[in-house]
Amino acid sequence: MEEYMPFVWIGIAVVMAVGEAVTNQLVSIWFVVGALCAAVSSLITSSVLVQVIVFIVIAFGTLIATKPIVDKYKKNHKDVKTNSDRLIGQTGVMLTDIDTLEAVGQVKVSGEVWTAKLKNPTPVKKDDKVKILAIEGVKMIVEPWQGE
Repeated sequence: MEEYMPFVWIGIAVVMAVGEAVTNQLVSIWFVVGALCAAVSSLITSSVLVQVIVFIVIAFGTLIATKPIVDKYKKNHKDVKTNSDRLIGQTGVMLTDIDTLEAVGQVKVSGEVWTAKLKNPTPVKKDDKVKILAIEGVKMIVEPWQGE
């Protein structure tokens, strides 16, 4: 069994690396480092207990050592808005009238047509500009554009 331990640890490192690659967060990179160090230790000693201790100490040691750096990066890193999030705050053009009774119409924003719902019961006419305040499901919450 001992002669296979380097392959076991490398297998664990590969599984953890794949897990890290498919997530959007730093989740298992520390365990990749720990498993690789345990693989090296398995070449030096046949004691599985020592290898497990090396894995745990290195994995949690790198976690503790790098966590402040990761937290600092995450704090200074601004999220890039994608998909529909990027439309919030933009202006659109109404394709239909919205009266205070129905409060629903159609708006075109960045070349896309959305169902628009008024935040406040203020009538909006076709071709009026509106500001996108939020997106709830498939509806944009809008208000008349004030020319900001």
